[in-house]
Amino acid sequence: MGKVVTFGEIMLRLEPLGYYRFLQSDQYQALYGGGEANVAVSLANFGVDVDYVTKLPAHEIGQGAVNSLRRFGVGTEKIVRGGDRVGIYYLEKGAAQRASKVIYDRSNSAAALAKAEEFDWEAIFDGAEWFHFTGITPALGGELPLICEEACKIAKKKGLKVSCDLNYRKKLWSRDQAKETMTKLAGYIDVCIANEEDAKDVFGISAPATDIEGGKLNHEGYKAVAEQLAGTYGFDMVAITLRTSLSASDNIWAAMLYDGSRHYFSKSYPVHIVDRVGGGDSFGAGLIYSFLNGKETQDTLEFAVAASCLKHTVEGDFNMVSIEEVRKLAEGDGSGRVQR
Repeated sequence: MGKVVTFGEIMLRLEPLGYYRFLQSDQYQALYGGGEANVAVSLANFGVDVDYVTKLPAHEIGQGAVNSLRRFGVGTEKIVRGGDRVGIYYLEKGAAQRASKVIYDRSNSAAALAKAEEFDWEAIFDGAEWFHFTGITPALGGELPLICEEACKIAKKKGLKVSCDLNYRKKLWSRDQAKETMTKLAGYIDVCIANEEDAKDVFGISAPATDIEGGKLNHEGYKAVAEQLAGTYGFDMVAITLRTSLSASDNIWAAMLYDGSRHYFSKSYPVHIVDRVGGGDSFGAGLIYSFLNGKETQDTLEFAVAASCLKHTVEGDFNMVSIEEVRKLAEGDGSGRVQR
């Protein structure tokens, strides 16, 4: 099983304890997380050799981010050190009909100000088979769109598979900016990962008869979305997570995978949410792990969905689950009974 490289920004996550709101909290818990870092940790927990690439300050807060990855076995040797700031995001967890809320404080972070010449992608990709990034990274601006494009070019030249989770964030860039940049990058991407809204927000492709806010997803409509994405942008695989949001506390979780000729749908899981941040990242990691291990397409999808289902029960950005736990759920053991 080959090495995976992921590239993005890891941030300091600050959140009120429990379900306190920002304005009533006088204590904040500090964790680390970020899309591609979350994927790297999941893969390391599955026994995959994975390197995470970013830029972080050399001070203690930056070192704390590095240490948070090292403790799970993620390779950190390719991380560039420099700059002054670690990006921050504040999370207020929602409950019942009150939505979760995220506030970003990541402008002028070390990662956002990274320069193209700081990354030797030829050396970074030495011995790797897979490269993963998300749409969040180019959305940070500066030279990051160029850096992502350069990374993708060299990854393809060296024969790596490239996956990208579109991960549209309206607080970081507009739909027009996202479409312009991601269209340039799309030609390098083999596996496109999206949620039920990303295809519309980034590429203007929407599923008919779907009311996301009302909790009504037309799963059949996403077949057409996947076909349009693959046909227009040349993706070999399109994976779409399907979240039916009953409330901030309870969702129904499923996904589909299109391989260019056939659509696969997973089982659906009713999920009572502990922490939904990183759910899509754990899905992406499950896909990458399964593809690298040569799993059949339906089994690949079921493993990825089960992994992301379990992530919703784990505090923090990182998915602290084992292959065996994911396998048991994917095979139908979702009782939650005590394991003795």
